[in-house]
Amino acid sequence: MSIPPPPDPEGPQDQPSGPAPLPQAPATPYNPYAPPPEDTHGTAQPQPPYGAQPQPPYNPYTPYTPYPQGPPPPYAPYGPQPYQTWSQGYSPYNNPAPLNGMSIAALVLGILCCIPGVGLVLGLIGLNQTKKRGERGRGMAVAGIVLSSLGLVVWALGVAGAATGFFDDVEVSGGDSASASPGKGQCFDAPSGSLEGTAYDFDVVSCAGEHDGEVFAVVRLGGGSYPGDKKVTATADDKCYALQDSYAMDGWAVPDDVDIYYVTPTAESWSLGDREITCVFGNKDEEASLPGGSLRNDATTLDTDQVAYLKAAHVLNAALDSAPDAQYVEDDLPGHKAWAGRVSTALTQQADLLEGHQWPSASAKPVADLVKDLRAAQKQWAKAAGASDADEFYGYYDKGAELIDPHLSVTARKALGLATTPPPYDESGSGGDSGGGDTGLKV
Repeated sequence: MSIPPPPDPEGPQDQPSGPAPLPQAPATPYNPYAPPPEDTHGTAQPQPPYGAQPQPPYNPYTPYTPYPQGPPPPYAPYGPQPYQTWSQGYSPYNNPAPLNGMSIAALVLGILCCIPGVGLVLGLIGLNQTKKRGERGRGMAVAGIVLSSLGLVVWALGVAGAATGFFDDVEVSGGDSASASPGKGQCFDAPSGSLEGTAYDFDVVSCAGEHDGEVFAVVRLGGGSYPGDKKVTATADDKCYALQDSYAMDGWAVPDDVDIYYVTPTAESWSLGDREITCVFGNKDEEASLPGGSLRNDATTLDTDQVAYLKAAHVLNAALDSAPDAQYVEDDLPGHKAWAGRVSTALTQQADLLEGHQWPSASAKPVADLVKDLRAAQKQWAKAAGASDADEFYGYYDKGAELIDPHLSVTARKALGLATTPPPYDESGSGGDSGGGDTGLKV
């Protein structure tokens, strides 16, 4: 048996039946730059321009494919920007920068000169804003500043002129004279020759010679609007009468013809800053002068023993001056009883102050005798404070008043070197059986 050989893989294959296919020319790659082939049959189609890409034939049924979009660029708030941002961008019509409102207002107020201070402030603000914002109006701001500054100068000159006219009677001279209001302890002359009426002119002079007035206190009032003539006068009356004893502690040393005056602000001077009440000693006759010599007697001119005695005496004098307005006890018994109680308390305080001080040997016994009288007077005034009727009040009051008679203190005063002539009683006051009112007693 013979084994047939294996088929030859490269051997002949079965050939299809039919005519053999025509040979095909090899494909030529497209060359856009090659010249078009020759049309040998006259059927060639128009070719696209040289170098253009061939376009596919139009197909109305081809679906629309949107243009693919890429992902948005990443957000970079602090990275470089594709374009520079400008405060004033390009405009094809070249629009100018806006005008600054503050500069306009400053110019208007500067021209009107009605409120130059506001125009000056607005001009400075406008000048700053035009620089920062790139706005127009710098020239307007500068003009407003200049005009407003001139307006302020004119206004200041006007005020100075008004003040000068208001105080045009003030005289300035050499030596001890000055045009300003005198201070505490200074003496002065009034060019008008009188302390009555409205006065703003004072010539400060030496107290050694005759003078119209001596200032013993200056009271400073608060701010705000002018309180009115009546209120200012009432305040001056209260303050000046209360302060006289602190300047002239020994009332016995003040002459009988001396009275109290005060210079107060007016509505016009108040608007210029005047807030002072000047308390003045002057002659009761406003046309007369005070004799040479100062009326001042306080810690600056007295020794410690004299000051100690006068301080104790002032305690009682203040209580005596607080008598009720009703002149007769029958008209206000409760008021007089309360007053007697205040006097009783003051007598105790005065006696304690005198006993508590170490007196020189020459004045120790006279002061001790005075203290004894004060203790006895205190008992009578205490009984008057508890009186059941006016008659009982008068009985205790008369005994108490006799024990504080000013003449009983002359010996102690003489030993201390103080004035020894008591001031006269006020005849219109209480004194005697009438009671009440200002007793006129000054110990």
